[in-house]
Amino acid sequence: MRPPAEPGVTWEELFFDLALVFALIQLSQVLHGDHSWGGVARALILFALIYWSWVATTYHTDQRDINNAVDRLGLFTLALGNLLLALMISDAYGDRALSLVVVYLAIRVLLAVLALRNRRATRAVFSGPYGVGLVTGPLQLAGGFVGGTARPVLWGIAALIDMSGPWIARRALARAPVRPAHYAHRYGLLIILVLGESIIQVGMVASALTLTAVRMTTVGIGFTLVCGLWWVYFIYGGRAFREALERPDAVDIRRSVLVHGHLSFGFAIILTAGGLAEVVSAPVKPLPKGEAWLLCAGCALFVGTFVYTHWRIHRQIAWRRIGAAVACLAVWPLALHIPAMIALAVLSVVIVVVNLLEEAISRHRPAVQPGGPGGSG
Repeated sequence: MRPPAEPGVTWEELFFDLALVFALIQLSQVLHGDHSWGGVARALILFALIYWSWVATTYHTDQRDINNAVDRLGLFTLALGNLLLALMISDAYGDRALSLVVVYLAIRVLLAVLALRNRRATRAVFSGPYGVGLVTGPLQLAGGFVGGTARPVLWGIAALIDMSGPWIARRALARAPVRPAHYAHRYGLLIILVLGESIIQVGMVASALTLTAVRMTTVGIGFTLVCGLWWVYFIYGGRAFREALERPDAVDIRRSVLVHGHLSFGFAIILTAGGLAEVVSAPVKPLPKGEAWLLCAGCALFVGTFVYTHWRIHRQIAWRRIGAAVACLAVWPLALHIPAMIALAVLSVVIVVVNLLEEAISRHRPAVQPGGPGGSG
């Protein structure tokens, strides 16, 4: 007799994710408007803020059965909070800064209140991941009141502390049982959502311009690149990822591979989407320096993050992923002198070749599960 199946992702969680899509679109627009080093740093801070809200909600839904009216309404309210948060991203460092912080802190308070309904979770609210907000909340609020450089500095410090939360609360997290399949599905859905946002970004740019044969071809090449990134993540490692979550050191895997690794995965795709938009906009011209860097560095960061996650899971160096990341960066100086669509095609070939190598190796070593969040060698 088979054991009962582990509960998967719920419809309520999928509905909650819709607000995240809009937030990602808004964030991409902000990055497209300012992709200087400072602009990228400010966008990363905002992404960390959005990401923490999603991660904390995923932790909450994993820790309890949300198939009841109170938790369902709570999740809907959290989705509304994320929608309001997204509306303020476009002027997050301007007049809407304080409003953004108030909404964000309200999300944190609501998550803590929902967790407090479980008496056994009372201590975890203060010693666990939610308790970090006692430190970061005042920093974020102070950033909402001040202006200039102080605002991103305060928010940046708060973001670093938030991302350190799983390490600070390691003991509390180690006592909390998790559902590996649920966690694996949730973080896989996160990657799907960010990849979907990149497709939306390309479509929005292309639909507003003349649909020439060159532009349509460029859209096809861009879609090939996105498919290649999907393939890199999903085809070779889903089982290895879930199995890693079932290991005795799963709490460290959750912190390094899930929280930190997927922050990098997600932001890498957002960077790539920013470059893709410019390629579709002017496919026959060389890419400007900033947009070329977004496109190439985004792909390099995505592939390169597997080097980190592979090391954390297997304690092995993923040499092929290192080579692929270097190859992606090598396209950058080339993209400054050739038509953007050709540079995009070269980048797509790099990603496709990575997948072909993984496929060839997996056929010769069927007992090894390469790729995925653990990465392959």
